[in-house]
Amino acid sequence: MKVLLVAKAPVAGQVKTRLGAEVGAGRAAELAAAALLDTIEACREAGMEGHLSLSGDLAGAVRGEALAAALDGWTITAQRGDSFAERLVHAHDDAGHGVVVQIGMDTPHVTAEALTAAAAGLADHDAVLGPADDGGWWALARRDPDVVRHVAEVEMSTADTYADTRRALERAGCRVGSTGAMTDVDTVEDADRVAELAPHTRFARLWRSTARGGTL
Repeated sequence: MKVLLVAKAPVAGQVKTRLGAEVGAGRAAELAAAALLDTIEACREAGMEGHLSLSGDLAGAVRGEALAAALDGWTITAQRGDSFAERLVHAHDDAGHGVVVQIGMDTPHVTAEALTAAAAGLADHDAVLGPADDGGWWALARRDPDVVRHVAEVEMSTADTYADTRRALERAGCRVGSTGAMTDVDTVEDADRVAELAPHTRFARLWRSTARGGTL
């Protein structure tokens, strides 16, 4: 099994821009770096081979050295494509065939169990989607990277992205399963909820220190 992590290098002003509008671009980048480290740790605990599809450069990013160390042994490829959906298609091509669970860096509370559950759904389905509370999705598991080509027609980051992605895959003849829902961290309210759900994470610890520092 392989995990495909699609992420941006945590550089101020380039990640978590909605959250950054509320807490500041620098702190948002710090939170993104913590979330990415938490996600990488969950992937390692799941025992999956790691593949990072990266936008940007870790050199000069917040906690760049720590991230590079955490990614030791991973395959890292650069994202390419004009739209996010196109970048997803190329990322899956790079990851190749076999059981792949694709996730992002917006769910620092993800667990090894959640990742393996998404992969297990492929026993009866061609693809498995994990819904996000905002109408998007946090995970896409598949065996054949070609099924993801149908996702390129879907508009991302809307309240209907999960439903539209599922319909696109079903129109292509895929049997689509689902796995547990999660919260993407985009706003202060999201961050509060995720920090409560997973208080032990780097993200939660940093978020609590942000609140104590009076930044919110």
